[in-house]
Amino acid sequence: MPADADTPYDVVVLGGGSGGYACALRAAELGLSVALVEKGKLGGTCLHNGCIPTKALLHAAEVADSAREGSRFGVKSTFESVEMSGVHAYKDGVVGRLYKGLQGLVASRSIEFVQGTGRLGGPDTVDVDGRRITGRNVVLATGSYAKSLPGLEIGGRIMTSDQALTIDHVPARVVVLGGGVIGVEFASVFRSFGSEVTIVEALPRLVAAEDEAISTQLQRAFRKRGIAFRTGVRFAGARQEGDVVTVELEGGGSVEADLLLVAVGRGPSTDGLGYEEAGVTVERGLVPTDERLRTNLPHVYAVGDIVPGLQLAHRGFAHGIFVAEEIAGLSPAPVEDRGIPRVTYCDPEIASVGLTETQAREAYPEVETYEYNLGGNGKSQILQTQGFVKLVREKDGPVVGVHMIGSRMSEQVGEAQLIVNWDAFPSDVAGLVHAHPTQNEALGEAHLALAGKPLHAHA
Repeated sequence: MPADADTPYDVVVLGGGSGGYACALRAAELGLSVALVEKGKLGGTCLHNGCIPTKALLHAAEVADSAREGSRFGVKSTFESVEMSGVHAYKDGVVGRLYKGLQGLVASRSIEFVQGTGRLGGPDTVDVDGRRITGRNVVLATGSYAKSLPGLEIGGRIMTSDQALTIDHVPARVVVLGGGVIGVEFASVFRSFGSEVTIVEALPRLVAAEDEAISTQLQRAFRKRGIAFRTGVRFAGARQEGDVVTVELEGGGSVEADLLLVAVGRGPSTDGLGYEEAGVTVERGLVPTDERLRTNLPHVYAVGDIVPGLQLAHRGFAHGIFVAEEIAGLSPAPVEDRGIPRVTYCDPEIASVGLTETQAREAYPEVETYEYNLGGNGKSQILQTQGFVKLVREKDGPVVGVHMIGSRMSEQVGEAQLIVNWDAFPSDVAGLVHAHPTQNEALGEAHLALAGKPLHAHA
């Protein structure tokens, strides 16, 4: 902490979400003086309105499904209902414990946490409710917000994920507008809780950013679960009349529901924060940076969701740590989006890292792929899940993409990211021993097959 008000901090971080607090923690660990400015709660969207609470809901949904399906495993269990007050108590308890721990971490590093609405006052200053904080380096980490569509007013029975996290009942019918990560996760939750769910997606397939084979398998699984979806269909409008929301579709047709969940993505939170006035380049709300996360202004960096690319909390963590080490003179290796793992926590789960088959075919002259079906994996049979592990490699070269779908696939993406980021060849992974019976074995089996020596798979 500076000795007096006229002494600048080494680092002033605007935004206390994933990217911001990671930067503050690492910078303080490296001996730099740090001020961390946050208008809301420390932890930002991920901890309070995103990653953590939504995954708590998804786990509650999994428990509900387990209660319904006990007879499949010879267990006599019954499902009565979902008590949303109890679900929220569980969810909020998880968030509360993590929040308390994070507050303790920040306090232990001698970081000055400034609670208030911050605004960039210049290339080296952040103004917070009448106080001017000066820094030798400024890090912009203001995160993102739940977007809507032009003319679609949020309120009543039309809500975003923010409001859906506190809903006090299970609606009978839900329309989810958007078939991306947020949309399919909430569709999965509501279906497990007992709602009839319809997803409306303008693109030709669900989770369109994933490998096409993953989309096909997810759509098959959703049909089996009774989740309806209409792809390649654009939203035209919505109106609320009493207890009913009517969703109008372009080209005619409509869907009635008790709730319309707007899940059309997240936008960068940069408006009204003084960025452009201070001289920072802003393009369509995003802050462009070079590979070292420097903006166009010297000693002004940007991290997380406001930087063009993937909007993921762990990307924010990596950005924050990188910038702290860059400021400290450690010259860290740049963070590349291509090597960042991606997970969608619906049922079945999707986990991937690296290039899709389409992207690989655009990047390399020749590509090889292999799909290992989870039907040959003992643990997946025990769990009664369906899906596959798909490998994408440059022909005669390393694996450049791993794509997985099935129960608990999120827990397999750790090894998958090592494979892609370390440019491993199928033979490299095939030589490693994977524990049996585990779902992790499926990764090993896929690489054995692609290396030309399949075990529990056809050649």
